[in-house]
Amino acid sequence: MKGTVTWKILKSHLVSGQLVPGNEIEIKIDQTLTQDATGTMVYLQFEAMGVPKPKTKVSVSYVDHNMLQDDFKNPDDHVYLQTVAQKYGIWFSKAGNGICHQVHLERFGVPGQTLLGSDSHTPTGGGLGMIAIGAGGLEVASAMAGEPYAFPCPAVVLVKLKGKLRPWVSAKDIILELLRRLTVKGGVGKVFEFGGEGIKTLSVYERASITNMGTELGATASIFPSDEITRQFLKAWGREKVWREILPDKNAEYEEVIEIDLSELEPLIALPHSPDNVKPVREVEGVKVDQVAIGSCTNSSYRDLMLVAKVLKGKRVHPDVSLGINGGSRAVMKMLAKKGYLADIIAAGARILENACGPCIGMGFAPPSGGVSLRTFNRNFEGRSGTKDAKVYLCSPEVAVAAAIYGVITDPRKLGKYPVIEMPEKFEPDDALFIPPLPPKKREMVEIIRGPNIKPLFEMEPLPSSLRGRVLLKVGDNITTDHILPAGAKVLPLRSNIPAISEFTFSRVDENFASRAKEWKGGFVVGGVNYGQGSSREHAAIAPRFLGVRGIFAISYARIHRANLINFGIIPFIFRNPEDYNKIEMGDELEIENIKDALMRGGDIEVKNKTKGFSFNVWTDLSDREKELIMKGSKLNYIKEKYKKGG
Repeated sequence: MKGTVTWKILKSHLVSGQLVPGNEIEIKIDQTLTQDATGTMVYLQFEAMGVPKPKTKVSVSYVDHNMLQDDFKNPDDHVYLQTVAQKYGIWFSKAGNGICHQVHLERFGVPGQTLLGSDSHTPTGGGLGMIAIGAGGLEVASAMAGEPYAFPCPAVVLVKLKGKLRPWVSAKDIILELLRRLTVKGGVGKVFEFGGEGIKTLSVYERASITNMGTELGATASIFPSDEITRQFLKAWGREKVWREILPDKNAEYEEVIEIDLSELEPLIALPHSPDNVKPVREVEGVKVDQVAIGSCTNSSYRDLMLVAKVLKGKRVHPDVSLGINGGSRAVMKMLAKKGYLADIIAAGARILENACGPCIGMGFAPPSGGVSLRTFNRNFEGRSGTKDAKVYLCSPEVAVAAAIYGVITDPRKLGKYPVIEMPEKFEPDDALFIPPLPPKKREMVEIIRGPNIKPLFEMEPLPSSLRGRVLLKVGDNITTDHILPAGAKVLPLRSNIPAISEFTFSRVDENFASRAKEWKGGFVVGGVNYGQGSSREHAAIAPRFLGVRGIFAISYARIHRANLINFGIIPFIFRNPEDYNKIEMGDELEIENIKDALMRGGDIEVKNKTKGFSFNVWTDLSDREKELIMKGSKLNYIKEKYKKGG
């Protein structure tokens, strides 16, 4: 990886470890971001650490997820987030200001810096030349406390782009092409670094769409060089002074090189229910569409919405289609309104939704029963939209707007001449819904307001000498965090109330899981390949831990969820022989004797199946640091103890 953009930034931030793929490294974090679905827990954890103020260069708290206010829960969380931000000197972005990833790109992103966010799509910042990584909330709270971020050093893959996109083919099709080739597991342990002459044809917004969805590959991060295009973007936002050029060396070393000829790409679409189920649009033309959603952190930029406005001008949305638009930032929507483009979208029959994640996480604008919804979003997991039997497709704004007009999936090249989209020389920042950090003296007078739905964290006891329990549930491959702890309007408002939200653990898989876990006094979960893919939501680890789960047995794990399990004292065991997965059933009683000694010793760990009368071996790939967190019961326990000692 020497000489790559990734290597240069990691090297300049390295705290410990060697930049060798697979080795655990620790890096200094410059910036953090949170959103309200994860933020309440981040700041409760930060408060519990006893650190007087964040030690980062910039920390920003966004409200962009839990914005349906049908009772007191979400508004109370927002008041808590605002007052805790004022107390600790954190930027606060109020509801309606926009989606964290786009707003952060526009207002705070700095080439060459590191960004850690409690949202899996934080790598959006890579479009601006940052090492931007999604992580669990406790990792973000730790970074704010000054702790380095520890993770396995990634391998760097060069995605070499050549040529130029043809009309009606977009940056979204580039990342869909990568997903088609590599699948949702193809980026695990990797950073995708984009290069080649083709990158010079892509704006920062287009680059950010690509790095955003690198998350769907399972990648640690994705990144573009910081070049003249980056400088022009920052200049347009009045931030040229933070720009610096970061290019790879001519002899940069890459683990692998993937070539994509942009001129050969065609409009693509991901079919239900996985982002890697990708087909050419022409192969699925004619499917009747009930709903189209354009926006989310992937495709809600000025460029994307300008395209939609120009295509819709003078046309009408098909009478059988409901079209929803959720903009990425208030500033961009305001500019579109001033120029008359928003009026064109409204005149065509679109619904203007809030500047928020909204439909992407099942927070409003759900499809009808069995309905087909085309979305410019990044995930189409079953049930994520809020309608369990909906068929959600992922596509570019070009494909989405064509379907909105014709009422069926349509190759957008049938729309005729591609509209000319001119980016403004100057964007107009809007600070009406931003609250900057208070001066230190004023912070002392702030009282943090906690509504009745905000509950204190529960105690997480250290690891016992032996583990014994029953298998609470057995699941298959590619289980997502949506399976483990769902999102949506019913569940998300409970993020700051662990006892309440734990009742929904695995509810989409087995509605009796929570009651069974309480009756059996905890136990284990058995999974297959890529357990815990998807969202960074640490509640998918916290809620099982609250219910007494202390170990997962799986064939392999997604990066962020694995880290979250460890942070909350749940051991991610790996089957030594994957065939042993087939021998275990729900209800089996398992036992591991002398678990502490076995973990510290390393190597194989014997697990006795007391029900069936046989033993099998598992192992862990825990570092010494991770073993210590497991022993203490959680990373929070570790940091609290450290700071009590003056660390």
